[in-house]
Amino acid sequence: MIDSADVRRIALSLPETVEKEAWEMPTFRVAGKMFVTVPDDETSFAVRCPIHERRELIAAEPEKFWVPPHEASSAWVRVRLAELDDLDELQDILVDSWKQAAPPRLLESFSG
Repeated sequence: MIDSADVRRIALSLPETVEKEAWEMPTFRVAGKMFVTVPDDETSFAVRCPIHERRELIAAEPEKFWVPPHEASSAWVRVRLAELDDLDELQDILVDSWKQAAPPRLLESFSG
């Protein structure tokens, strides 16, 4: 089963990613911008996601993607770890969020 250790391992494998605790939970950042958080119950994680795409994701797979009420106006979505298909899907989601936060100089050289 995929867990928060997998999120941490994959996030930290992305170029120039650092882990920093904020709001009493681990957050992962590139160039000072957060791209993933792991809330305290560690059953889900949150990633950057444009609001229009987020609506589509939630409509297509509501058991996998969701947004708590206090994050409704943000450009983030939560992902339930237990609903992921495999580690490749986790990696794809984390890389997509990383790309939204990474500076152009990193995107140009990133091949993942």
